[in-house]
Amino acid sequence: MAIIGYARVSTTGQSLTAQLEALSSCDKVFQEKVSGSKTDRPELVAALDYMRDGDEFIVTKLDRLARNTSHLLEIVDKLNAKGITLKILNIGIDTGTPTGKLMLTMIGAIATFEREMMLERQAEGIAQAKAKGLYKGRKPTAQAKKTELLELIAGGMSKRQAALDELVQT
Repeated sequence: MAIIGYARVSTTGQSLTAQLEALSSCDKVFQEKVSGSKTDRPELVAALDYMRDGDEFIVTKLDRLARNTSHLLEIVDKLNAKGITLKILNIGIDTGTPTGKLMLTMIGAIATFEREMMLERQAEGIAQAKAKGLYKGRKPTAQAKKTELLELIAGGMSKRQAALDELVQT
């Protein structure tokens, strides 16, 4: 039986230190710096492939593992099929028990609901800011560079090289 940990932060500027300290008792820890909304998380996939029957999979927080309830349940199904229990440290959940399984499903649903509510509030705030003329979105950089790019292309430079040159100057 092995104890496998998984640590994730959303951006390269964030630190994994606190999670790695909490997972220090694990035999192996998979870690990555990638948004939780991404479906392509190579280290999570590697961790799921690595584990065997009887292993424990530990994460520090639920949101470090899954994007939403359906993703969480998909991961839990994979773990169950392989005979692996999931432990979530900050909320004391252990899917090795019937209560742990129930609590995980309920908390996952609540977390998904809260995320959807946050996105709804964000959209409402943006709409209000736009109505007041306070939100204009991101500056359209491609259109701002159009003249320079056309001049470079007219001068014989390939479109690809002109785009790369402008990108480097930005």
